Amino acid sequence: MHKTTRFARSLYASAALITLLMVAGPASAEDKWPSKTIRFVVPFSAGGANDLMARAAAEGASKALGQTVLIDNRPGAGGTVGAEIVARSAPDGYTFLISAAGVISNSMIKKSIPFKDDALVPVVMIGLAPSVIVVPRNSPYNNLREFVEASKKGNGFNFATAGTGSTPHFVAEILNVKYGAKLQPIPYKSGGESTTAVLGGQVEGTSEASIIALPHILHEGKFKPLATTWTQRISAYPQLSTATEQGFADLQIAHWAGVHAPKGTPDAIMDKVAAAVDQAMRDPATAAKLKEVGIEPIGGTRAEFNKFVNTERRRLGEIVKAAKMQEK
Repeated sequence: MHKTTRFARSLYASAALITLLMVAGPASAEDKWPSKTIRFVVPFSAGGANDLMARAAAEGASKALGQTVLIDNRPGAGGTVGAEIVARSAPDGYTFLISAAGVISNSMIKKSIPFKDDALVPVVMIGLAPSVIVVPRNSPYNNLREFVEASKKGNGFNFATAGTGSTPHFVAEILNVKYGAKLQPIPYKSGGESTTAVLGGQVEGTSEASIIALPHILHEGKFKPLATTWTQRISAYPQLSTATEQGFADLQIAHWAGVHAPKGTPDAIMDKVAAAVDQAMRDPATAAKLKEVGIEPIGGTRAEFNKFVNTERRRLGEIVKAAKMQEK
């Protein structure tokens, strides 16, 4: 065989091998995922509903994926600090955000945030802690209807919130915009402070995550619950009716936690994370542990979580605009 022919064939073979490696490279990297520790960034302090749901998801996902899932608490700026860390992380499948409602509403309310909404991609819902509207134990109101009607008289009621754009703030504004209530949102630094304000009689009421409210209701008897604001009754406290059952169908909101990924994270990896978290939420032991403290495990698919996020963005956006919730 002529030397030139042999050289040409050798060159063609090398080129084909390089092409094959270029095509197979990314798929191979995804196939090997996860090959190291995965990080779940929680944008709130340890101990709250978001953190507890994150830890349950991390434990279950770790078993399903065969790799350690580490919790990294990065609180600050209503969840924006942790969200920015993830938004700026490499989209390699090793850093995820444990998201909450702020990932939807912060850009509507805050003057500016350091990343665009599409920098974070919905992956899967973890679960939610239904919000519970509460008043002091000695309050004369026994249900949400009585509370809303009474607020329409005189100067109205002060309603404690955990700050602008928090779930209690949305609860107050939905009641104001949709049902003519006269609730003045009073911002506190945290849900703990707003809870103390209700117990001390500084405000007429608030709403708080079930995981925080239920101990004050069931064990200490310091709160009187008026309604839960999610679509179904709380598993740990089924005797409390929903706002919808009391005639407030538009009052559907909860303290939820999901998983978001940096934009550009491969679909195959996000599919695996979604499946692992869904499997964790379906585990009977995990579900029982969450329900016991007032958290409802959800799980589901990427498509279902995307639909939820888009619906919430549209629904909450209407309230932000109508109530003029934007920061001045």
